[in-house]
Amino acid sequence: MTSTQWRDLTHLPGVSDAVAAARSAIEQVHRHPANRRGWPRTSAAASVRAARASAILDGGSGEIDSNADSITDPVLAGALRVAAAIGALVPVWERAPLQALARLHTLAAADLEDPAALGRPTPGRPELSSRLDGLGQMVLTAPWPAPVLVAVVHGELLNLQPFGSADGVVARAAARLTMISTGLDPHGLTTPEVGHLRVGSAYLRSVAAFGDGSDVAGWIIDVCTALIGGAREGASIADAAG
Repeated sequence: MTSTQWRDLTHLPGVSDAVAAARSAIEQVHRHPANRRGWPRTSAAASVRAARASAILDGGSGEIDSNADSITDPVLAGALRVAAAIGALVPVWERAPLQALARLHTLAAADLEDPAALGRPTPGRPELSSRLDGLGQMVLTAPWPAPVLVAVVHGELLNLQPFGSADGVVARAAARLTMISTGLDPHGLTTPEVGHLRVGSAYLRSVAAFGDGSDVAGWIIDVCTALIGGAREGASIADAAG
């Protein structure tokens, strides 16, 4: 889908109110006393919590055994590698989104895919290159409010499934990069991945309706709802940090 097809997204029913509510919830987390100076610690905790939820959404485990020498579940291991790399990938995402996507896949699918296929879109799909190019342009130029851009990036990648492995982890990480780079959640203090996990199968139904165009507004509103839920998770992390 091209950016011109999406220019009126903010005028869809319910979207403006959902965007405002999501922004307000995230701003409150950033004002939490524990996050004023101690945000690196709460951000790290949120990152791990987000990675665990993202792994479960992709069919992996969310369990981390503190007594084990390594993570044995390949999906969770990939999600945690991605989480650890998010900060370094923000400037890459801001100038070369497709390069960042390739790196996300290399990290997420390292234990799932042939090394030669890591970071490479699935061959034999003629439309894929143009769709990804359009997505990259959209990330760099779309004029929408940040929560809308987060929803579109997330939804486009989930529907496009560009790599054929770890696509969900990649899509949610790209959404997280968008949250940080747009300034919506600059320190990564929230965990919308947990919000998506909590709605169960409704998550995939909603993104499918976005992909086929039958309920674009519904997906954006659902993402904003997950952002609000992720802000509540972020507040609980900050509360625990004191």
